[in-house]
Amino acid sequence: MNDMRHMDRAVDLLENKIIAKGVDVFYGENHAIKDVSVEIRDKTVTAFIGPSGCGKSTFLRCLNRMNDTIDNCRVEGTIKLDDEDIYDKRVDPVQLRAKVGMVFQKPNPFPKSIYDNVAYGPRIHGLSRNKAELDEIVEKSLRRGAIWDEVKDRLHAPGTGLSGGQQQRLCIARAVATEPEVLLMDEPCSALDPIATAQVEELIDELRAQYSVVIVTHSMQQAARVSQKTAFFHLGNLVEYGETGQIFTNPTDPRTESYITGRIG
Repeated sequence: MNDMRHMDRAVDLLENKIIAKGVDVFYGENHAIKDVSVEIRDKTVTAFIGPSGCGKSTFLRCLNRMNDTIDNCRVEGTIKLDDEDIYDKRVDPVQLRAKVGMVFQKPNPFPKSIYDNVAYGPRIHGLSRNKAELDEIVEKSLRRGAIWDEVKDRLHAPGTGLSGGQQQRLCIARAVATEPEVLLMDEPCSALDPIATAQVEELIDELRAQYSVVIVTHSMQQAARVSQKTAFFHLGNLVEYGETGQIFTNPTDPRTESYITGRIG
């Protein structure tokens, strides 16, 4: 019997990259996230959907302790990455954020060259021993960000000189340069035009071969296109979580159905 439990646990660890249990988030007196428990799979795109202000971005920011940077924010419950509690006092948030990369709503390249944008993380984390190794990491990351061919002849030009869609792919390249295991994306396409959005969506689909990707999106169509699992948040609660196809075609909770059919949102 014990062996069976060990096997179940091993399967859990194999498939689930992040396990959150009973997570509550408070901003001062405001109870923003209420008792959220969820298991996020490895090598899978998980979409967080729901109306504005429902808590999906707040919960996303718990997964790499970005809420630590907000003064009156308090996070309770447990969040484990590969069975390690990320809120344990011994965990260095800077190291955690190298493992759990983040891409924001607005492309935010550093005011540095394209090369230095990508080299920044590997430099501070000591991931290369010399210039040749760093060059290799930069090229590999820009290839993963599906932007190498567009920038390889101007690596020393400023990242801010790229188009919006290119900047967002540069930010994805920058996030994967530290060899993360999880990639968090907070509405990564909301500032982009349809063509750039399609390029980033295609990239997200490719990235799941190597990473666990969690994307917050206000676009249900986007969630349906890029994700395999979907979580629906409403008023700080995780209402429903399951296979994307099932959530969109046969939701079990009436609130999910109301949101998907456009009655709430």
